[in-house]
Amino acid sequence: MNCIPLKIIQSYQPNLKQAQKLSDRIFQQTQTSHARYIKLGIPLAESDLISSYCEWDSFSDARKLFNETPDWDIVSATKVIGQFAKKDRHKDAISLFSSLLILNCTPTQYTFGTVFQDMPEKNVVSWNAMIGGYSQTGHTEEAVNLFVKMRREGSLLPVHSTFPCVFSAAANIAALDMGKSFHACGLKILGSSCGVFVSNSLISFYAKCGAMEDSLLIFSKLQQKNVVSWNAVICGYAQNGRGKEALKFFEKMKTSGFRPNSVTLLCVLLACDHTGLVDEAFTHFNLAKAEDPNLLQPEHYACMVDLLSRCGRFSEAETFLQDLPFDPGIGFWKSLLGGCQIHSNLELADYAARRVHDLDPKDSSSYVMISNANSAAGRWSNSSVIRTEMKEKGMAIIPGCSWIEANGKVHVFVTSDKRHVQKDEMYLMLRNLLEHMRGDHDI
Repeated sequence: MNCIPLKIIQSYQPNLKQAQKLSDRIFQQTQTSHARYIKLGIPLAESDLISSYCEWDSFSDARKLFNETPDWDIVSATKVIGQFAKKDRHKDAISLFSSLLILNCTPTQYTFGTVFQDMPEKNVVSWNAMIGGYSQTGHTEEAVNLFVKMRREGSLLPVHSTFPCVFSAAANIAALDMGKSFHACGLKILGSSCGVFVSNSLISFYAKCGAMEDSLLIFSKLQQKNVVSWNAVICGYAQNGRGKEALKFFEKMKTSGFRPNSVTLLCVLLACDHTGLVDEAFTHFNLAKAEDPNLLQPEHYACMVDLLSRCGRFSEAETFLQDLPFDPGIGFWKSLLGGCQIHSNLELADYAARRVHDLDPKDSSSYVMISNANSAAGRWSNSSVIRTEMKEKGMAIIPGCSWIEANGKVHVFVTSDKRHVQKDEMYLMLRNLLEHMRGDHDI
């Protein structure tokens, strides 16, 4: 048997010491580049430094750099999360994913897939993180589908912290039947005593779906109520246009010994806003201003401007804006613009639109609102000019979206939707309805 000479074998063996030296040198170069970027003011989010740190298994440095870099965009952040996932650092990947939500950096479906799909062993924490992430970033259908997938796989049972995420997702699309099935699932797994955290999410879910009686039933059965429980019912009344009942429930809350917080006051003002209770809103607003001014946040002031604008009390709205203890943001002027659209106050609408454009020249919704205000007033040429200006500036109009639940399935539609499988039947029914409406108008 022929043997290979020992010297030849040794020549093919890797020189581990030399490789280690090379690795150390590259890692030092990464650190040198890091220092140079900081000195020159180069945005770290646009660099490959974190990828380099991950490549050399220096995860503590990579994580520290991520936390110290505030200006992440979703593409760069997803790339970084992918580096952690690629190195089987799945806990770090989920943690970084959660940090994106805090940074108001909205993940895409690719981000979710990067974090979750390649994870070898999924536990309840990872499922919760993904379901919650989908729900909080508006990917409602994905959140619901992921929960259903979790149940179908059957290896893990949802826990108390899982259900509020799916109830919130179902509420966002008003999927009452679907939410009821999730409720039944929760009762089966958690028992009849779901706890205050889950119960509060149920109160909000039923209220958002318009089932206030079910919401109140959950509230009445809850033994350990807290301020969040009361707020959920008051907000539910507000969202369903039952302002006076919201105010009565607010008084009941105070007599029951619960101290209202900033959210409570906002719910009360929203209840007044949705039902035009101007005097009652001012009573509660001024009382809070006198007794506990720390409760008042910009959202409360914005709600008052919206209420006055909706009710056509524009002189009061303008005075209120002038007396604000801070500079009004874009939301204030859009509330004023919305009221002008309702009441065809074109002069004030033009002023409000200019203020919106000063704060955000790319805001397309204000152009649409001022165009609609002109249309409502019969000024079709002005409306056409505004629409033409939008096209010339390349402004995209975000289409309106609505949905309906039928036979346990949620159907989502956008403006001029042509994608639904039953679109022909629906448009035929719509034409029939319009013809009937025209006939009734002629009569």
